[in-house]
Order: sequence, then structure tokens, then C-alpha cells
Amino acid sequence: MADAENSLLGETTCGSLLQKLQEIWDEVGESDEERDKMLLQIEQECLDVYKRKVEQAANSRAQLLQVLSDAKLELSTLVSALGDKSSVGIPEKGSETIKEQLAAIAPALEQLWKQKEERVKEFSDVRSQIQKICGEIAGNASEQTGALAVDESDLSLKKLDEYQVKLKELQKEKSDRLSKVLEYVSSVHDLCAVLGMDFFSTITEVHPSLGDSTGVQSKSISNDTLSRLAKTVSALNEDKKQRLHKLQELATQLIDLWNLMDTPEEERRLFNHVTCNSSALVDKVTVPGALALDLIEQAEVEVDRLDKLKSSRMKEIALKRQVELEKIFASVHIEIDPEAAREKIMALIDSGNVEPTELLADMDNQIMKAKEEALSRKEILDRVEKWMSACEEESWLEDYNRDENRYNASRGAHLNLKRAEKARILVNKIPGMVDTLVAKTRAWEEDRGISFMYDGVPLLAMLDEYAMLRQEREEEKRRLRGQKKVGEQQNMEQDTAFGSRLSPARSSGPKKVVGPRANGGANGTPSRRLSLNANQNSSRSAGKDGKRDSMKLAAPANIVTVSKDDAASHVSRTDSVPASP
Repeated sequence: MADAENSLLGETTCGSLLQKLQEIWDEVGESDEERDKMLLQIEQECLDVYKRKVEQAANSRAQLLQVLSDAKLELSTLVSALGDKSSVGIPEKGSETIKEQLAAIAPALEQLWKQKEERVKEFSDVRSQIQKICGEIAGNASEQTGALAVDESDLSLKKLDEYQVKLKELQKEKSDRLSKVLEYVSSVHDLCAVLGMDFFSTITEVHPSLGDSTGVQSKSISNDTLSRLAKTVSALNEDKKQRLHKLQELATQLIDLWNLMDTPEEERRLFNHVTCNSSALVDKVTVPGALALDLIEQAEVEVDRLDKLKSSRMKEIALKRQVELEKIFASVHIEIDPEAAREKIMALIDSGNVEPTELLADMDNQIMKAKEEALSRKEILDRVEKWMSACEEESWLEDYNRDENRYNASRGAHLNLKRAEKARILVNKIPGMVDTLVAKTRAWEEDRGISFMYDGVPLLAMLDEYAMLRQEREEEKRRLRGQKKVGEQQNMEQDTAFGSRLSPARSSGPKKVVGPRANGGANGTPSRRLSLNANQNSSRSAGKDGKRDSMKLAAPANIVTVSKDDAASHVSRTDSVPASP
């Protein structure tokens, strides 16, 4: 029985249940009214169930529609934010059911969400780098903390490209700034090396990161750092210029003092590191420690030491300057009183009324002016030397022409013959030399308004006396030639009277020695000093005349004064000698 009921329940339907209910009612004996009432109740309950189910289905459909609407809105938002529809397959509107539409949208949404996450990460990375570089440039990189908020309403590739372009510009600017920083740091390093300063402490005062050896990228590139680096380099360069200027002044003083006191080379070498930059340009001084303060102090100490030593040796130094001045004057035949000048210098030093440096500066000025004077006299003095040399050759030629044995085949006779030929050519040029020398001397005197003195004697007076003596000599020669002719004529008349002709052989008696020539020395070689007329030297004191005799120019070699008493002897020596060898 139970099995039968179970089998019936397994196949239960609304009709079988209603049939079962009729059987029960029939068996119970329910009235039709109760039955109708019960059936109405059953129908109402069934209607309520259907209504409830329909309502539930409607709610479910509304939820699905909302989900679909939200999905479509999100899909539209993502597509708009990403700005790239072609990268995701968006389903087209059709007759599909709601679930089919949701199923079609889901993959697109998932792909867009994935793209959005990647795009947000890219935006975040780019903006973080931009923020970091901007912070480094602004100098507040350490204050930039936390992740940046990304504007998810615009995640397009165009916007990303804009950020990337900006990032590249900032990266280039960072690279340029970093190169500039490294350039400044290198300059600071080189300058500190030359100046003997501590590089690490100097550079860390600008910014601690500049002394950090961990990496280049960690160094500060801010505007403030660049500005402070530029100021540091400028200050070090200025310090370098000042130190070099100071060192060059000290080097110049050292060299002057060394030259002044004839300091030996071994002692000078000790300060080669100072004097080697005496004329160097600032940019060329790159040796480490070349401008260190201790080096400059060392040079200052040495200059002070030499200054004190110079004061104690002032007399020796001043006399050395005086000797140099005297040599310059002597080389150009300017007569001075050296003893009086030396006495004056010693008196000035002993009195203490003049600073040693001022005295030396004054003497240096005198030496400079003396050199200028010597330079202005050089051309005239060179011509005087040539004139005197020519006069010496003329004197030698006259002695040669008076030598009766000049044609003998003695040793060196051919050399004397050649010299005589050259001497005649040179002697013929003497008048032109004198005329040119006179013109040059007069022009020099007109230009300066003073006389050209040669060892205390006016050069023009010497030339005038030479010209006068030369003219007298020529007249004497002409007179002697006339006497010779008269003598020869008398000899011929005597030969005619006695019917025989005397031999022209010279007397075998001893030669008459001609007295010292006005310009000759003891050995016949002329000195280079002229004796002027007494009236030219009448203003000199008697005591000074003795000194003048030893310093005055002697007459050139061709100035000869022959007395009348020696005329006959001169005839015997010269008239019988041919005019040319």
C-alpha cells in the first residue's frame, strides 16, 4: 500500500492531485459548496504563487538589464578613457537576449579593464619620473613622496605621448644640467688643486651630494646648486687671478733682487716653482699646488730676506750700477768724472736721506738714458772708428813710402805691398769720410742742441783741426817737391859745368830720425787722440790739463807736423822714393 502511494507521488501532477482530492472528498462526503470553496482557495493560492514567481522573474530581468546597462556604460567609459576602439571588439546591438548580451560584453570589459590597469601604470610611471625630475630641478626632490593620482578620465595614448614628450624634454634638461654640474665640479677640482685647497670640503659646502661617490645620477642638479657652483668657480678663478698676480709680482721682485745681487744659479733654482709662472697666463697655470698659499708665503719671506740683504749691500750694488754707467759712457767716448760720482753716491747712502730703492731707480734711469744716448751716437762713432782706422793706414803708408828697403826681397815684403795698395784706396776715401762725418755730426748737434763730444773734445773741432793739418801737410809736400826740383836743377847745372854727372845715389851717412809725430806713439803706431789748439782748452784748469793729456783724443795717423828744420832731412827721405811701390 505504501509502495503504491509512493509510486503515485512520483508521478504527481496537478490533475492527479485534484483527482485524488475529489476521491477524498467523495469518501468524506464533502458538500459541493465546500468543494467549490476549497477549489477557489486552491486557485487563489496558485495565482499567488504565479504572481510571486512573475514578480521574481521581473525583478531578475530588471537586475540583468541594470547590469547590462552598467556594463554598457562602463564599456563606453573605458573606451572613451582609453581612446582606442579598434583595440577591443565591442559587440553590436542585435536580437540577443539579455544574458547573451552580457556574455558578449564581459570579454570586452575584461580586456578593457586590463588595458586600463596597464595604462594607469604607464601614466603613473611617467608622471612619477616627471615629478621626480621636476623635484630635482626645483631642489625639493626629497619632499616628493607618495604615489601620484592619475586622472582616469583620460588615459588615451595621445595624453600618454604628451607626458612622454615632456618626460624626454625633462630628461634632456636633466642630462644637460648634470653635464654642467660635472663640468663645474671638474673646474672646482682643478682650481682647488692649483690653489692647494681641500676639494672635498669646498664642493660639499655647495651641496653634500656633489661630494658623494655613489653615482653620478645622485648629484644635485637644482637651480640653486648650479648657481652656487657658478659662484664658487667664479670665486676660485678670481682667487686664482689674485694669487697669480701676487706670485708674479713676487717672482719679478725675486728676479730683480737676484740680478741686483748676482745671486748664484743654485740659490735661484730653489724658487723655480715661483719664477716659472712669472709671465704665464691664468689659464696656463694648471700644476697642482702652483698657487698654494704656503708657496706664496714662502716667496714673500724670501723677498723680505733679500730686501734686508739688499739694504746691507747697498753700497756694493750702487757702485756696481755706477761701474755699469761708466762702461756705457766709456764705450761711446763720453767723458765723466767717475770719482766725483762715486763720492756723491757714498755720501747719499751714508746720509740716509734717500731710500735705497729710490737711489737704485734713479741710477737705473741714468743707465737707461745713457743707453739711449749711446744708441743715438752709434752711427757717428762707427764712422769715427772707420776714419781713424783709415788715418792709421795713411800713417803706415807714409812710413812705408819712406822705407828705402821696401822693395828688397825680404820676408813679408809682398804682404806689405798688398797692404799698401789697399791703403792707397782707403786713403783716397778719407776726404769723403770726413765730409760725411761732419754732416752727420752737425745734424746730430742741431737735433739735440748740444755739441758732440768725443772724450771731452768737440768732434767738429777735431775734424776741423784734422782738415787744417791735412791742408798744411799737403802744402808742405808741395813745398818739398818744389825744393826737390830746385835741387835737381842745381845738380844738373853742376854736372854741366864740370862735364860729369853725379850719381843720384843716396848718402851712406846715418839717417836723420824724424821727431815724434803729433799723432804717433813710441813705436810709430798712432794713438787715437787729437791735441787741439791751446785756445780750445784754455778754459780748463792747470791741474785738469794733465788728466786731459792722458784721456784726450790724439790726432789720427795721417796728421803730421813737420818742422822747417827737418825739411832737408825729409827731402832726403821722401823725394828719392817713388810715388808708388
